[in-house]
Amino acid sequence: MTPLIAIAAEAAEQKSAEVTDWAGRLGWVAGLLLFVVFAYWLMRQGWKWRGSLQSDLPELPTAPESTGEAKLTLSGRYHGSTTAGQWLDRIVAHGLGTRSRVELTLTDAGIEVVRPGANDFFVPAAALREARLDKGIAGKVLTEGGLLIVTWEHGGKQLDSGFRSDRAAEHAAWVEAINSMNAVTTTTEGIAR
Repeated sequence: MTPLIAIAAEAAEQKSAEVTDWAGRLGWVAGLLLFVVFAYWLMRQGWKWRGSLQSDLPELPTAPESTGEAKLTLSGRYHGSTTAGQWLDRIVAHGLGTRSRVELTLTDAGIEVVRPGANDFFVPAAALREARLDKGIAGKVLTEGGLLIVTWEHGGKQLDSGFRSDRAAEHAAWVEAINSMNAVTTTTEGIAR
């Protein structure tokens, strides 16, 4: 027999060793499962803790009986709310941290936010501060200009809420309409103000 054939025959006869330490294997699997459950529990506790820290935020306003004629509508996704200017400081109180589908309606009275499966809310026109296009908000990063960010005030705190339309071309019209509603004033750095 040639050496090559002998090596091939020996390799064919080799089999993987049978598992003899079932208790050890089951222990590792159980330990891994316990670790995953513990990590999930810690994340859940962190979410609850963040909600309790934000408990000073008052209940979200609801839409009035008559909001007037719709200027713009948008169908898409709600990606969450953060403290204004701090795109990673997620607000979870009153369901503002829950991602969902969304139907937005802009009227002279404000923005009506309807979220199937989550808390609906209303942003009065007087509470609107500005709108802009951005690329990210708490856990969601897209291409530049992929998110419509609406800055509004609630309970003495400024919030950024992130929305993404099913038709991204609509974002620019929303930014223009919201900013023109409140005649947003801007300042420049340096001497000229």
